[in-house]
Amino acid sequence: MSVALISVMCFCTARSQTPVTETAPEYEARMKWWREARFGLFIHWGLYSIPAGEWNGNTGHGEWIRTTAEIPVGVYDSFIAQFNPVKFDARAWVRLAKEAGMKYITITTKHHDGFALFDSKAGDFDVMATPFKRDIMKELSDACRGEGITVCWYHSIMDWHHPDYLPRREWEKDRSAEGADFDRYVGYMKTQLKELTSNYGKIGVL
Repeated sequence: MSVALISVMCFCTARSQTPVTETAPEYEARMKWWREARFGLFIHWGLYSIPAGEWNGNTGHGEWIRTTAEIPVGVYDSFIAQFNPVKFDARAWVRLAKEAGMKYITITTKHHDGFALFDSKAGDFDVMATPFKRDIMKELSDACRGEGITVCWYHSIMDWHHPDYLPRREWEKDRSAEGADFDRYVGYMKTQLKELTSNYGKIGVL
């Protein structure tokens, strides 16, 4: 079973810009629920839960540990074999949030390390490559709807794993940027975003 390092933040306010395709009344109607919800849960969860903030005796790391500890991609990839959160219970998480008075849950579908917590057809660096082999976003979105909680996605634009994402960091000597095509990465990212906005029903915030 993997160690579960989950950082939680409560968001009470937010700002958004009106998309150019919306009228002001349409925007106000769409944002009404957000202003009324006010209180929600933000969950960070991913492969970085395996080292749980500690690397070579340093406990000052968090979800950015891949870069703050300068972990080579091959070493970081080995965490996939350890990610097996068999005690994960989406309904229990959602019910706890509901009991606390929260109206929405936002979770890291993919953080900067590039690992996706959902079944993505765009690539294989996702939860289906782990021993767990369950679509966490599917279970969480279903549980949220069952309890009347709005489900929201966080999806990182940065990707420290994909071979086409640029730029590399200065310390990263194990990954050559030769042949990398950032436009190809953008296509990959858009495919994942389409999956997240098409396969899980209505999403409150992206």
